[in-house]
Amino acid sequence: MAQAANILIVEDDAHIRRLLRATVQRAGHQAVEAADARQALSLLDIEKPDVVLLDLGLPDRDGLELIGPIRARSNATLIVVSARDDSAEKVAALDLGADDYLVKPFDTEELLARIRAALRHQRAAAGGEAPAVVEAGGIRIDLDHRRVQRGGTDVHLTPKEYGVLAELARRPDRVLSHAQLLKSVWGPAQEERVEYLRIAVRGLRQKLEEDPARPRLIVNELAVGYRLMLRDEG
Repeated sequence: MAQAANILIVEDDAHIRRLLRATVQRAGHQAVEAADARQALSLLDIEKPDVVLLDLGLPDRDGLELIGPIRARSNATLIVVSARDDSAEKVAALDLGADDYLVKPFDTEELLARIRAALRHQRAAAGGEAPAVVEAGGIRIDLDHRRVQRGGTDVHLTPKEYGVLAELARRPDRVLSHAQLLKSVWGPAQEERVEYLRIAVRGLRQKLEEDPARPRLIVNELAVGYRLMLRDEG
């Protein structure tokens, strides 16, 4: 049984707001709606949502400007749901503190899968559980012992390959931007060296993917970053 959540929908288009409300309610969640930034911040304090679905094209304030205030006032998972599909907008939203980004028109089942993943992470955090072992697609990542296995066999990774995989494993099912990964693994001075990251990901795919040319474990978000995919439990 999926965990029920209180979800704040911040969207000025009434039709899309109704679609989002129907989608989350169908999955057993509660929905609270805001049509602009002012109402969103007010409801954030009153309703204390578990998840915020945020449109960027709000009438009274750009949604990107709302990410910081939401982050400062709430621990809710923040998923941007926007028609803006430019990679620069996605990177900006992630770097400002959004947890994920879904482009309109979106698949409702994909949205629900993202919400389920967010709630799993919240349960683990609330229980004080560190993701010591992460399993995905036949790969076992033991973060405590820096050990990676594929089909029960140890896989040797370079330090940078392991660093990238560990960062993705600590936040599975979420996209991490190139800059976030480079800063964490190579340091702040290397945030622009995307080629370093591509080489490490290429090595990981060669060692971990069944078909490196069609990756299903470490998935590319074009011009944005990478995501470690877990098998969704529904």
